[in-house]
Amino acid sequence: MKHILPLGILASTVLAFASPVLSQTVFVSTQLRPIEEATVVREELLKDVGSVDYVVEEPPQFAVRMEAERQAGKHTVSLVGALHGELSPLADKDTLEPLDDLAKKLAASGMPQSLLDLGKLGKSTQQYIPWMQATYVMAARKEALQYLPAGADVNALNYDQLIEWGKNMQEATGQPQIGFPAGPKGLMARYFQGYFYPSFTGGVVRTFQSADAAAGWEKLKALWAYVTPNSTSYDFMQEPLAAGEVMVAWDHIARLKNAISAAPDDYVVFPAPAGPKGRGYMPVVAGLAIPKGAPDKAGAEKVIEHLSMPETQLLTASKVGFFPTLNVKLPPDLDAGVALLAGAVTATQASKDAVISLLPVGLGDKGGEFNKVYMDSFQRIVLQNEPVADVLKVQGATMAKLMADTKAACWAPDAKSDGPCPVE
Repeated sequence: MKHILPLGILASTVLAFASPVLSQTVFVSTQLRPIEEATVVREELLKDVGSVDYVVEEPPQFAVRMEAERQAGKHTVSLVGALHGELSPLADKDTLEPLDDLAKKLAASGMPQSLLDLGKLGKSTQQYIPWMQATYVMAARKEALQYLPAGADVNALNYDQLIEWGKNMQEATGQPQIGFPAGPKGLMARYFQGYFYPSFTGGVVRTFQSADAAAGWEKLKALWAYVTPNSTSYDFMQEPLAAGEVMVAWDHIARLKNAISAAPDDYVVFPAPAGPKGRGYMPVVAGLAIPKGAPDKAGAEKVIEHLSMPETQLLTASKVGFFPTLNVKLPPDLDAGVALLAGAVTATQASKDAVISLLPVGLGDKGGEFNKVYMDSFQRIVLQNEPVADVLKVQGATMAKLMADTKAACWAPDAKSDGPCPVE
């Protein structure tokens, strides 16, 4: 059954979004939203590319906006920048312009075909152009290294070693020294979907309430004894790292960049730990797409070409910590902090035990509800100490209903499904 917005909401939504001056190319993005990053986009990345109105939206509002414009047939947006999983619902509704000619140009310029194929979103035509890519890593202040367990290698840590490291740091300093971005705008849900669950269960949805998952949650409870309680208020880990509130943190590379770039000699950056099933990690690909009916298609194409130029891609890496989708060599004079982050990304991708977990696909505007299943489980199991099996049974039922309602098929690392991805 199609989701139809009520007429009153639809009209007010379209009117609310119809304010930009249409002589500009309106570029709506769910990425690079923080004010510092958005300023870099407006003042540096989009410099000399014409009149572009760069508008940032939280993912749920982005989905509402695009659906409102689709239903009303009144288009103000010429270009969108969003994650692979956020663009997938737009492609499913056949609302994106094919970009095959641009894709051919970029393939010739050195964009890997594997990335371009992702941008087809399972269709025969190019739905988006890969814009930039990132992942999540761990960072530590160098003074933390003296507390590493004997024989541990930061580039090949496992959860038992991370727990022992946390214990050693806490005993030496009197304070928990590990931090996670579990605040209201933190990306903790991605930790569960891309790192914790794949590492302990080899899946994300199918294995949600498995015995492996239960064992993983018990291990996380053991780790949390050495995690600062302030983690539930942290949105970005760069601030507590820079302030010395924590010695070790996990976060998105763009949300660690400022601290590490400000004092690169003070930090080491390395892959997240491995569990019994391997070293889960989540590659994050953001793409650029043009909605059908875009009022300035030519302007949008010009912006895509500009953002895909080698010099702009390298500037993006240097300024905001998202890495190129073009196969370009990072320059030797690259910001030292970004170089550290790039090294950790390479180490993660090259790990022999790596388990790739893709961003959720096929959930439409229900991505927030999917995240909530993991965050509610975390709150109840780790913070409130409720019985693991009881929580997983209740949250597993919520997950199963969400999969059935959205009809979302499984994505990696879960095995493919015919129909909605099952919670086994």
